[in-house]
Amino acid sequence: MITVFIVLAVVALLCTIFEDIIHINKAKTTLFIGTLSWVLFYISALEELPHEVISERFAENLLEIATLWLFLMAAMTFVAYLNSKNIIRHLVQEFLPPRMHERTLLLLIGGFAFTFSMLADNITTTLITLAIYSSVDMPAHKRVKYAALIVFAINSGGVGLVTGEVTTLMIFLAGKVSIVDLLALILPSLLAVIALALMLFPGLNRYVDFEHHEYVFTRRDRFIMGMFLATILMTLLFNVGFGIPPVLTFLFGLSCMFLLDEWFKSSSDDEPILHYIREIHFDTLLFFLGVLLIVGILQEIGLLFELTKLYDLMPMAWANFVMGVLSSLIDNVPMTAAVIKADVPMSELDWLALTYATGVGGSILVIGSAAGIITMGKMQEVTFAAYGRLFLPLLVAYGFGYITNLWFTRWVLL
Repeated sequence: MITVFIVLAVVALLCTIFEDIIHINKAKTTLFIGTLSWVLFYISALEELPHEVISERFAENLLEIATLWLFLMAAMTFVAYLNSKNIIRHLVQEFLPPRMHERTLLLLIGGFAFTFSMLADNITTTLITLAIYSSVDMPAHKRVKYAALIVFAINSGGVGLVTGEVTTLMIFLAGKVSIVDLLALILPSLLAVIALALMLFPGLNRYVDFEHHEYVFTRRDRFIMGMFLATILMTLLFNVGFGIPPVLTFLFGLSCMFLLDEWFKSSSDDEPILHYIREIHFDTLLFFLGVLLIVGILQEIGLLFELTKLYDLMPMAWANFVMGVLSSLIDNVPMTAAVIKADVPMSELDWLALTYATGVGGSILVIGSAAGIITMGKMQEVTFAAYGRLFLPLLVAYGFGYITNLWFTRWVLL
């Protein structure tokens, strides 16, 4: 059955790659294969494992998925409201000139994504950055370039702080690295983002015009915008100060938004807040669900743990580099967990290298990170094949960042 599960995972990957050819939405194929895999696991594993153990493992996997789902739902509801009221477009108008070169815009978008992802989680940063960029009108092939830099910058920005990337937090909580040492990853990560932007410059030779409109905002709009910003800030502070999961803070912020809506209901003819939940791209959520179900099965059959044997086959630096590349095919969270549980003997500098590799390596393919999956769901131009055409510059940028990280951390920390 292990072979069957691996084959099913490969089929799911192929269906995602050739979505434009088979004309079947990737959310449908991944959800089908993800649920089928768990059904087969229930049936085939009953001879070796009690039903209660299988159910417990499925519940653990489902809990992780539900946490991400609910967080996404809350964040996407906020963003859907702000988009519908043109609040984000208004902010773009306020801070950007009416005319800008495409290369300058690329650097600004990448810089914003990198900086904001250091403070907020990757999902929130992706939604906000895409909302800002959605007001820009340009050809599809150029939009894919911007999307690739956004994904790479978001994943790069989060590796240097425990508030920005889950795998960084996992390695820190395992006692492998310190918060101060993690700061050494910020500069190499930023240089890699700049390197990717330079490689994406060819073909971006025109100017982008931003249409300036006059928008009228109600008290309700201003309160909800303030609630969104306060929720992001509280998510950071509550998680660092009290260990409160980000999903709980965001759901609390969403509930406050619902109550605010009741306050303004009598004086507003707008749609109720619950209406904006319907505007969420559920294709993205279903695709996310299917992918995580498949990754859960690969974890159950021990495939992720088998990957840690790479450290017996090649030098440490190369093994960490390859783990980063593999994280673009398999979710980096269970891969990082597998390395930690295997207790691979590494120095602190090697753990820092792994932190960069698993955090940024998922950017090489669009399905390798939450930022990529959300981007693929929110931007129609970003398909697996379209993003895959930028595989070489993304791999080079990742490799440049990895090598720079090895040199810089040894120079700073030794």
